[in-house]
Amino acid sequence: MVAALWHRYLSSDQQGVDPVMRWYFLLFLLALPAKADSLIDQQLPDFYQQLKLETYPLSWQSGNFTDIATWRSNARQTLRQALLWPDEPVEFSPQLLKTEARDGYTAQLWSIQLTAQSRVSILVLKPDTTKPAPAVLLLHDHGARFDIGKEKWIKPFAGDSRLPSAQQWADKYFSGHFVGDALAKQGYLVIAADTFGWSERGPIEFSAQQALASNMFLLGRSLAGMAAYEDLRLVQFAKQLPDTDNSRLAVLGFSMGAYKAWQLAALTDDIKAAVAVSWMNDYQHLMQPGNNILRGQSAFYMLHPGIADKMDIPDIASLAAPKAMLFINGGKDTLMPLAGVEASYRKMQQVWQAYGAADKLSTTVYPELGHEFNAEQQQQVYKWLRTQLAENN
Repeated sequence: MVAALWHRYLSSDQQGVDPVMRWYFLLFLLALPAKADSLIDQQLPDFYQQLKLETYPLSWQSGNFTDIATWRSNARQTLRQALLWPDEPVEFSPQLLKTEARDGYTAQLWSIQLTAQSRVSILVLKPDTTKPAPAVLLLHDHGARFDIGKEKWIKPFAGDSRLPSAQQWADKYFSGHFVGDALAKQGYLVIAADTFGWSERGPIEFSAQQALASNMFLLGRSLAGMAAYEDLRLVQFAKQLPDTDNSRLAVLGFSMGAYKAWQLAALTDDIKAAVAVSWMNDYQHLMQPGNNILRGQSAFYMLHPGIADKMDIPDIASLAAPKAMLFINGGKDTLMPLAGVEASYRKMQQVWQAYGAADKLSTTVYPELGHEFNAEQQQQVYKWLRTQLAENN
């Protein structure tokens, strides 16, 4: 663009033009590409800073509410409506497809009617016990890898072609461990399913996610809302299993799954405790050039239409109060700016304090770690879950 404008300028009648003005015009042209390229890279309008909100009317800190219960009721209703996904209860009609005996537990592959639109396969790990067990719902990450989903948490069956990919993922992010299997050995009933687009419900091409989200809007629905509603249905499935102790139901998520974990805890009181590893921040710090959330594609699994002008991200997570919540982040996670993590923690702490339940919110930053859920962090989570899901707690 600059070269074209300069060429047109030189080819025009230059008589009487001050040479100094000519240089000023050249400097003006040289300044253009930085701004234009910046807009293209960021995919943001040049007035986006004017639109960024400093206060959110449905935030507890907005001053618009004096009663914490009223605030929570109103904000939760707004969040539920933003899913653009009506409640359509159907029978799960479960079918057991496969079992495999493991060390102290049994792996089961089930097919269930998750929603009116989708019948899906899920993995269930059932501990070798005769009484109902505390249950943990595992929500997998995005990772731009779609050939595996629930298998990122739970070791696939012997002979499954996805086993090498699953082990590679465990080595990369989980210190080589299958977290679901580790939990089952500790006596938890474990459930994991694929988000739409992953494993048996995909694989979707990375570049196709944005079109998928757009087409869902054309249908009056939302991709993020579908993912959230399916998580709500998974909770209902877990509750109706005779092997589940309904009073001790937790959710654990990593990366995108962490977002979905605190979102699920915010949407339903059926969850007693939730753990979110490597996904917490605020819009102020995420809306910076280069951040993943600005690139579209995978962001659409976590963006609900019309919610960002009412609540910030930690406001939504705070709807989970006063239940037990554990947030873990890495200080060197380039996807989650540390300043935004710390600001979000402070904001959430105010809500739990308003409930008189400050001890129920646990937040941890590992200064030297990035985007991962390693063995040390896993041990922290296991210890925390033992406390929160203890039979007499």
